[in-house]
Amino acid sequence: MINKKQSLTLVSAVALSLSMSGCSVFDWLIYKPDIPQGNYMETQQVEKLRVDMTKEQTEYILGRPVLRDSFSDDTWYYVYHFKSGRDASIIHKELIIHFTGDKISSVTGDYDLSSEFNTPLELSSLPTVNEPDLTPLLPETRPDSKPLVEETRPTLTNQPEKSNDPDNR
Repeated sequence: MINKKQSLTLVSAVALSLSMSGCSVFDWLIYKPDIPQGNYMETQQVEKLRVDMTKEQTEYILGRPVLRDSFSDDTWYYVYHFKSGRDASIIHKELIIHFTGDKISSVTGDYDLSSEFNTPLELSSLPTVNEPDLTPLLPETRPDSKPLVEETRPTLTNQPEKSNDPDNR
């Protein structure tokens, strides 16, 4: 038979073990924020990159890099790290841009480049519309310049008219 001292010790041990593991049991109840760090980049931004783009043009499209090589300014690192607060999943993406002089020479990383990346910016063309007879749309012109809505002014009744004569106020 268990005496009072042993039962108190047993209850204390159970309570202590439950309190120590209590945080992990109810972990799904605790709010944890998402933690984004670094440069978040859309695929459309990376697809705008072209070989022989200058550093200024690259920075305009992608923003400032997270890290520039400390020994030479010819390698830029764009790193994005996202930790979800809900399920602790991690997304990690990198884009490394190598410059020769002041122009992009190569790009490596987790993003797909456009098929026109190797075409220099000066030689690439803007997207065109397949219909050659397309004319620009102009707003309609109205022959009369009447307002679309007529304003009505309320009339005041039972009030004396004001005169502009300074002696008669």
